[in-house]
Amino acid sequence: MTLSAPAVIGTLAALLSITSFAPQIAKIHREKDASSVSLRTYLVTVTGFTCWIVYGLLIQAWPVVASNIASLAMSATVLVMKWRLDRAG
Repeated sequence: MTLSAPAVIGTLAALLSITSFAPQIAKIHREKDASSVSLRTYLVTVTGFTCWIVYGLLIQAWPVVASNIASLAMSATVLVMKWRLDRAG
């Protein structure tokens, strides 16, 4: 079975989007510091992924839904870590 170019590019884009948050999560976890993380940026990012999920559901594009759920989980992890560390002081 051969994959089409759009399927390969879409899969690669999804994997890169999902894993792009891993270095930030690792850095925050390692340093216990999220002061350099922009709260506004991650609020917009989480909102954007939520919109993509709703869009994917509306058009029943399950790969769009799945990849954006994973991306939302990763970006929300950064956001939660930011909130917790900022509140801790």
